[in-house]
Amino acid sequence: MMTASEEHPALSMAEKAYLAIRDRLIMLDIPPMTAIDDAALARSLDIGRTPVREALKRLEIDRLVVSYPRRGTFATAVDITDLAYISDIRMNLEPLAARRAAEVAGEAELEEIGELVDHLDGLDFRSMERDEIMRWDLHVHRTIYHAAGNPHLEDTLIRYDNLATRIFCVFLDRMQDFDSHVMEHSALLRAIASEKPDKAEQLAREHVLNFDKAMRSLV
Repeated sequence: MMTASEEHPALSMAEKAYLAIRDRLIMLDIPPMTAIDDAALARSLDIGRTPVREALKRLEIDRLVVSYPRRGTFATAVDITDLAYISDIRMNLEPLAARRAAEVAGEAELEEIGELVDHLDGLDFRSMERDEIMRWDLHVHRTIYHAAGNPHLEDTLIRYDNLATRIFCVFLDRMQDFDSHVMEHSALLRAIASEKPDKAEQLAREHVLNFDKAMRSLV
């Protein structure tokens, strides 16, 4: 799977910096509570420091970094106690997005979702690296959010799914049945592709609930 910035080559430098740094934070390539060196980041991304600083300001709004006067900018901690707050929001909005996707997605989007299901069904998640699994998980969710046709709902869900994914990354190696969690996407996507909003809503709610239970069982 490509990173977010690689999928959108025509983006501005500021947007590329934002997506690239966001990706590193979500995947814990920048570990939680690590001090962020904007000059080093700019060099590693081959982007100027100004776009990187603009990106860090946006990422602070996303709760992925935090800035302290005279101390600098740090990746936020991954706090399992935040899971209840994140799940509370996702439990309400993920089913809404799934329902709306089943109701309003166009022919091209439904075809894309159908192709995504076929691809997922052929994957062996237990043979895949952690980052590749996480990228598939992110890709599926973002496909649903976009298909819902509401950019405000999409932006909100991306933000909270990013935070949930950081928690997922922390505990993935300890999960015994992570592949079954990821494969729950298959039935959800099929419900959307078949334009069954009630079923899509139900499966999305169960998916978030199962994720919440799985994470809590590992603490």
